Amino acid sequence: MEEQNIESNYLEPEPSSKIIGLTGGIGSGKSTVAQYIENCGFPVYYSDDRAKAIVNEDENLKIKIKDLLGNEAYDHQGLYDRKFVGKKVFNDDELLQKLNNIIHPAVRLDFNNWVSQQTKYLVFKETALLFELNLHLDCYKSLLVTAEDNIRLKRVMDRDGKTYREVESVMNNQMQERDKIKLADYIIYNNTNLDDLKDQTEKVIFEIE
Repeated sequence: MEEQNIESNYLEPEPSSKIIGLTGGIGSGKSTVAQYIENCGFPVYYSDDRAKAIVNEDENLKIKIKDLLGNEAYDHQGLYDRKFVGKKVFNDDELLQKLNNIIHPAVRLDFNNWVSQQTKYLVFKETALLFELNLHLDCYKSLLVTAEDNIRLKRVMDRDGKTYREVESVMNNQMQERDKIKLADYIIYNNTNLDDLKDQTEKVIFEIE
């Protein structure tokens, strides 16, 4: 097959690198599964963490965000002010969409460059919005980590010290689990213990291979 000539900033994954989308709602245990995957020797790209870093690292992105939301989007130290931005886009879907249209392409570019540096035939893309943003369409397979609502609620309340109503509000603003289950190729049910979660993770990786 003739090799494609693609600019370095727009490198696409090699055909041998199968991208597995990894997602899960708040309190599902997605981060724990990601750690198990890394322990199995497969690289994981943490989209949410990279997005937080990119908005502080990319100067062109900073300019675009300031043009959209104002200079207050960054504090006096030049760091992205998540609280200010959150209030700014709260209940303003149009403004939020414009912000996403700035950030998401930058994360996608960062991901493509990251994939181009990997050598494993399986790479995992961890993101909370895999299905909401139709990112699963760019993946070889999708993996959903889920758990019963009451279990997820308790986990987040214990972990973050939030009230029942606060956690419930976040969960209600996310895509319903039943809709994610319909879209996922593989599902890990995190309702019992960590040993079971680890066993399920390893089983899924084996099945994908």
